[in-house]
Amino acid sequence: MKAIQDFFIYCSGSNRSVLNRTPTDLQKHVGIGATIFFTGLFAAVACSYALYTVFNSYVLAILIGFVWGLMIFNLDRYIVSSLKMTSSFGKNFGHALPRLALAILISIVIAKPLELKIFETEIDGELLLMRQENKAAQESLVSIRFQPRVDTLDSEIQQLKNEIGNYEERRDTLMATAIAEADGTGGSQQKNLGPIYRAKKIDADNAQSELEEVLGRNLPLIDSKATILSSLKDQQEAEISELEQANLIGFASRLESLHRLADKSSAIKLASMFIMLLFIAIETAPLLVKLISTRSPYDYELDKHEQVFVMHHAHKTALLKNKTMNQIEYNTKLGAFKTQVAIDTEKKIIKDVVEESYADLKNGSKNWKSIFSTRGF
Repeated sequence: MKAIQDFFIYCSGSNRSVLNRTPTDLQKHVGIGATIFFTGLFAAVACSYALYTVFNSYVLAILIGFVWGLMIFNLDRYIVSSLKMTSSFGKNFGHALPRLALAILISIVIAKPLELKIFETEIDGELLLMRQENKAAQESLVSIRFQPRVDTLDSEIQQLKNEIGNYEERRDTLMATAIAEADGTGGSQQKNLGPIYRAKKIDADNAQSELEEVLGRNLPLIDSKATILSSLKDQQEAEISELEQANLIGFASRLESLHRLADKSSAIKLASMFIMLLFIAIETAPLLVKLISTRSPYDYELDKHEQVFVMHHAHKTALLKNKTMNQIEYNTKLGAFKTQVAIDTEKKIIKDVVEESYADLKNGSKNWKSIFSTRGF
């Protein structure tokens, strides 16, 4: 039990030596550490599932998911441990805002893959519908490419058939008129095969000849165009049959499917929102606990521990600064004194030389040329 407690305290990022001096805060920090640990565990599971949908490999998904979980765990541990409590709530909240924003982002990243797993059955059904829609769209594109030519051929064949139909209708009308004249049911209303009948029979025969001529001209064209049309339709069907159904099983496809389901079903949308809020609450819980809590003995003891270090550092820094400044002042003044002494000495030497030379000139013992050459002027 103590080993688990020590592990969760390590997860919380708390200073164990300071915490030992404040045993009343022990359970709070154990709870914070447990929350951080399970958040990292959820992150590892979520990442592993998301990567499995992409790579379809258990080994790779578990390996990368484990590394991702460790990263989230370490990041959460740093976020919580780096928040130092003061007596001002506003100041604490201002310090916590960037950390809260990061915690919310992490919770969203963790929650989405788990949502996909929770709604897996519904998502699979929606993916099937998406595949069908995708195939229908592909078939539509193929049909659009062939349709103008198909429509043109259908129109040309229909025109040829209409022309034949017109000639057949004209032939049938003239033939019916001739027969009616012959049996007395039409025309002159006299039953005979006289000149009127023969004239109408000639018109009917001419119409039959014209029909045969049109048939001889149009039927080959109809057969030719029908063959081309059949070939086009066969080609269209072949291309449609060769279309590969989209393999919508990836992470992005599942996200799209979940989004479509949320748009269709208010229940799924509400459930998805609550799952997201749950993970946001879990992820931000350690920070929120720190924010709403008053300063505990641990915080005071930690502040005291840090202040001892700060004051010790300030003391050492001040001593080093004074020592450095004294050394600088000593070297500066000593160097200035040495320079001044050297200047005074040089001035005295020059003065003595000049006085001695002046005395030699005055006594006449030396001329000015010899003095200048001897003195080095």
